[in-house]
Amino acid sequence: MRNPIHPAASVNDAAELLQRHARAGHEHLESWRYGLPDATELPGLRSLIKESWQRSAQLKANPDQPEAPLVIDLDELEEYRRQHPLATIMPVIQKLLIQPSYESGLLVAVGDELGRLLWVDGNPAMRRRAEGMMFVAGADWSEAAVGTSAPGTALALGRGIQISGAEHYKRSVHPWSCTAVPFHDPDSGALLGVVDITGTEAAVAPHTLSLVEATVAAAQAQLRVERLQLAATKHSAPARRRNSPSAVGSRQGTGLYRNSLQLLGRDQALLSIGGRSIPLSARHSEILALLGTRPEGLSAEELALALYPGDGSSVTLRAEMVRLRKVLHELDPAAVPESRPYRLPIDLGQDAAQVLSCLQRGAHRIALEIYKGAVLPHSEAPGIVELREKVSALLREAVLNDGSAEALLKYAGLPEAKNDVDVRLAALRLLPPRSPKRAAVVAELERLESELSA
Repeated sequence: MRNPIHPAASVNDAAELLQRHARAGHEHLESWRYGLPDATELPGLRSLIKESWQRSAQLKANPDQPEAPLVIDLDELEEYRRQHPLATIMPVIQKLLIQPSYESGLLVAVGDELGRLLWVDGNPAMRRRAEGMMFVAGADWSEAAVGTSAPGTALALGRGIQISGAEHYKRSVHPWSCTAVPFHDPDSGALLGVVDITGTEAAVAPHTLSLVEATVAAAQAQLRVERLQLAATKHSAPARRRNSPSAVGSRQGTGLYRNSLQLLGRDQALLSIGGRSIPLSARHSEILALLGTRPEGLSAEELALALYPGDGSSVTLRAEMVRLRKVLHELDPAAVPESRPYRLPIDLGQDAAQVLSCLQRGAHRIALEIYKGAVLPHSEAPGIVELREKVSALLREAVLNDGSAEALLKYAGLPEAKNDVDVRLAALRLLPPRSPKRAAVVAELERLESELSA
């Protein structure tokens, strides 16, 4: 009678087979990077890994560069971490992941939405080893910088993933395995960062992904609780104390929120400061959007020309600025724009600027996740039209040049891509011959052809 195969042995055999396929794939990686014919088929490689390698190659990531780039210096890192919303949930990460990692021989990393590591902690021996590949706070572990890795690829895909050994794009990372889960704002759903566990095979054990997902859920719940507590404290405090400069500074220093201006897919921007959000009028939306693009400020004449079609009216602008100042003073006195030049005294994170930043770094998948539609789509202000066209054109170009079939189909679902034939043809070229998604794309192309011929 034959002995049944032990389940653990079966799992180990499958893992080793994946590693053999990944190592074999690396032998063809140069062809993949330069688009030569023998790069078209890499049998046995997970589709998730194959697509990530393709993105990494298109982004010019170097698999032979042993270290990740250090992009945030120590002084800047301390201030950035202090202000980042994820700083407030680090006690949860510390308790659930970091403390156990000292004994388990693992590392825990928390990064921002661009893949830059902000905290790296865990087993001291593993930390020393990880420094050799610059898996340290301040380093960039996005796909654009290091290719396929759990932090960068989880951000690119918007979901939790596990990357094992030779599946990493960078060869110096092959001795390591990792699991990562994106962290979304519990209220707005905006992408805030990523939580990662890195180490040996234990880092990709079947239960590890569930553990990180549960930790992220607990941290999101904690962030929501702290925001509710802060809101309750503000409402119970006397009005004079709430509006004092010290109170304003305290709110900004909590790190629970990011002051933001959401412009994408909206005719009226949503302004959020210190946990309070208000919709703005169309004109006030345009003014804050334009000031946000010029941190150094704009003169009255420059702002008027960017705001009003034809000849800008400084008199009309001054009256509008008086009304805007009143609105902002009620929300937060520290946010009232300065004059001569007009300038925002606080940083407002614009979703449109975030998309541009991602595109400049080659992170078009993250940009696509953030993009909810055109910038103030019905605005005719010259400066807004210019910004809208710039963001839209750069995103379309990035998706067409570097996007996977999934990214192209996601982009095709945007209102501005409703009649975009080129995007659908590009998706059709990348979809596998037996993909069930092909029928819908063909139907869309037939619809567009019919409408054009009519």
